[in-house]
Formats: sequence, C-alpha cells, structure tokens
Amino acid sequence: MAIFKKLKGETDLRVSIIGLRMGDRVLQVGHNDPRLIALLAANVGLSGQAAALVTDDAAAETITRAAEACGVLVDVKVAPFRTPPFAQGWFDVVVIPELIGTLRPHERVGALQGAQQVLRVGGRCYVIETAPRGGLGALFSTRSLDPHYRTQGGAEAALRAEGFKPVRTLAERDGLLFTEGMKPDVAQL
Repeated sequence: MAIFKKLKGETDLRVSIIGLRMGDRVLQVGHNDPRLIALLAANVGLSGQAAALVTDDAAAETITRAAEACGVLVDVKVAPFRTPPFAQGWFDVVVIPELIGTLRPHERVGALQGAQQVLRVGGRCYVIETAPRGGLGALFSTRSLDPHYRTQGGAEAALRAEGFKPVRTLAERDGLLFTEGMKPDVAQL
C-alpha cells in the first residue's frame, strides 16, 4: 500500500523481537524514540491501532511529525504515565523504550501501573533499554539512570514488582536489552 511505502521492506531489531501482527493494538509510552512508534504502526496496519502516550505537547508534536513523515496513523495522547487516557484492557502490547531506568522510583511504578491498566489479560509489556556497559564504556557513559535501578534488578524486578507474570529478558543485542512481562489473569495472582 502507498501509505506504508517509506517503511516497506525495512526491518528493525526492536520490531522483530516484539513480534506484532496485523490488527494488534500497540501503545508506546514515552517519546525517546519517535521512529519506533512509526515502525510499530506500519506493522499493525490499518486493521490495528498504534498509540503513543507522552507527558507534554512538544513530545506529542515530535511523534506526530515522525508518523506523518512515514505515512502511518498514530493516536498521540498527552497525559501522565500513571493515568493513561485509554480504555482499561484495550492494548495487546505496550512498549516502553529507553524510559524506565531514567525515571524516579515513584514515576517508574506509576508508568508500569499505567501500562498494566491498559493491557488486556495476556497482553505483553516490553521494556527496551540500553544494555549496561562494562569497562571504560561504563566510565564514559552519559546516561542518567537511577543509580539503584540496575542494582535492584532492573526491568525484570520492576515488572515483577508491578504484578507482571511471567517476566523474562528476551535478548541483549546491538547494545539493547529487551525485557518482557505479561499481564496475568486475576485468577493467576
């Protein structure tokens, strides 16, 4: 289709690992990677829905421009991560790229609780973040992670603490770490 011409044939490791299907409903939390939501939107197609949740109008404009440049539809909402303005259980997948480790603990809890609220039972939450660096790379890293985030278990511990089950690290590749958590049925808790 002409609407997807700029993204046709383009593959991205992040999109491959997430494994979206046509018709899925996907939400990206945060604006650190506006191109990612455009790629996700292209994968769910017109029969699915792609949305982004950001906390300010400038971020909304950035994502809207990226989606328009790629010729895809993205529903962008401005609201706190803790209280997403979407129906409870609406999304099949929530993607949180390069965000969780940079938030303060209470913001992190709120973002993950908001993600769980909008996920359907059996829905998946993906946390994508830069893999920890060792050696000299760690000394010169300019990332501003919460200093206790990694020592307390990183994304796996954060997802488990908010009730996601099962939780697992899917891969560490190309400098990225992929962690997945599933929203359990209330009976499984």
